[in-house]
Amino acid sequence: MALFLGLGITGVVLLLLSLIFDGVLEGLFGGVDVLDGLFDGLLSLPVIAGFVSMLGFGGAIVLGTTGLGAGPATTVGAGAGAAAGWLTWKLSRALIRDQTAPTPRGDDLVGTSGNVVTAIPADGYGEVLLQLAGQPMKFAAKSEVALARGADVWVDEVLSPTSVAVRSVER
Repeated sequence: MALFLGLGITGVVLLLLSLIFDGVLEGLFGGVDVLDGLFDGLLSLPVIAGFVSMLGFGGAIVLGTTGLGAGPATTVGAGAGAAAGWLTWKLSRALIRDQTAPTPRGDDLVGTSGNVVTAIPADGYGEVLLQLAGQPMKFAAKSEVALARGADVWVDEVLSPTSVAVRSVER
């Protein structure tokens, strides 16, 4: 029983170490490419920690609650450890692949619609309210024709990071 509990505690300590030394084993085994990346991350410290802790605690639970010996307790613990290691591996791969939205660029404004917030004279600049990456942003705007406040506009061109060329939208 003490051996299984020791393995469980060792697994928890390894998990804490993985928070401090994240990526050390991946760096050591990074040059090994088995079956085109099939085992990518399988030897990571969190996966090993999950396996060892579940092997120890699972074996201790079986040994303490049943009359079975160390052999069946080790088998059950190894199965639980393999399941915990596999789940840790899948979860870490899913988290690593998690992609954020691309950073918005000024050219993303071309083709968007907005509203005039400060009237745009035919020979100068006014202001429009546009949505960039879901956020309302105010831009200086230039138009070939004068546009009144509240007019719906369409962005034709990005003139600078803070100004756009717009045209009126008929609805």
